[in-house]
Amino acid sequence: MRIVLLGPPGAGKGTQAQIIAGTLGVPAISTGDIFRANVSGQTELGKKVKTFLDAGNLVPDEITVAMVKDRLAEADAEGGFLLDGFPRSIPQAEQLRDSLGELGHKLDRVVELVVEEDELVRRLSGRRMIVDGKEVQRDDDKPETVRHRLSVYREQTAPVAGFYEGEGLLARVDAIGEIDEVTSRVLAALGVEGGGEAGQPAAV
Repeated sequence: MRIVLLGPPGAGKGTQAQIIAGTLGVPAISTGDIFRANVSGQTELGKKVKTFLDAGNLVPDEITVAMVKDRLAEADAEGGFLLDGFPRSIPQAEQLRDSLGELGHKLDRVVELVVEEDELVRRLSGRRMIVDGKEVQRDDDKPETVRHRLSVYREQTAPVAGFYEGEGLLARVDAIGEIDEVTSRVLAALGVEGGGEAGQPAAV
């Protein structure tokens, strides 16, 4: 299966990505991992990425998409993949569709993990780390910062769900509950045997 997993910060996307990919026997692919692999491997694309990152700038869509396309063309992704953290915008979603078409593939399903904003704020602002033996809160986990991050997500990335809804690919899954409960819902939304309570497919 070729899957995209969407969801706001704090929805448990990274955890579910690893579990679902392992269950399906496909690689879980994140843009962060792709960036790091290309930069450390000093590929041509990696060198370009490094110049943007070193300058504190966002990596342009065309470079990000090119790196993702290269990764999806690797042998382990031939039988399927799960994309985590990409696409982040409608232009990226359109380019992903075109890139997969060139490889003779298309997406099977897009799953959006859904969590109420207050719950996301509670989850993220409740995280702590130990510094000099003391439990402290990270600056980017303070409630006001979390709400800003969620606002940015809604403005920039949430429209991607609407794009895939229009393509008839989107299933929304309630991401409240124990990890295994959410996993069962995602698997049910994917039509995989062993999934529990199904996520509701979006209206098309």
